[in-house]
Amino acid sequence: MKKFIEEFKQFIARGNVMDMAVGVIIGGAFSAITTSLINDIIMPILGIFTGSISFAALSVTVNGAVIAYGNFIQAVLNFLVMAFVVFCLIKTINRFHRKKEQPETPPAPPEPSAEEKLLAEIRDLLKEKP
Repeated sequence: MKKFIEEFKQFIARGNVMDMAVGVIIGGAFSAITTSLINDIIMPILGIFTGSISFAALSVTVNGAVIAYGNFIQAVLNFLVMAFVVFCLIKTINRFHRKKEQPETPPAPPEPSAEEKLLAEIRDLLKEKP
């Protein structure tokens, strides 16, 4: 049992597990924001065009069973908005990493020293001699 607890402590202490936990917490908060965006802003606007205040009110009753397809539409829109935002975030992060990975242009070669200039002049003079 002690070994199991030690392994569990090592697992929890790893950096990527902590990053994942932070991601899940932020994702939950982000989910609440997108749900509010869908329910409180987008759906009422779409409801204007459908003649309903909210898609949540859309339902069909079949033999006493209520099929609330409006809630399903809201869930699909919520997913699409969240997927779009995550796509934009990943695209931005990837663009940042690509810029970061591109090698900088190498600096211009240093100016030749006086000795190199003198040697180049001597070489050029020797080439001119017949």
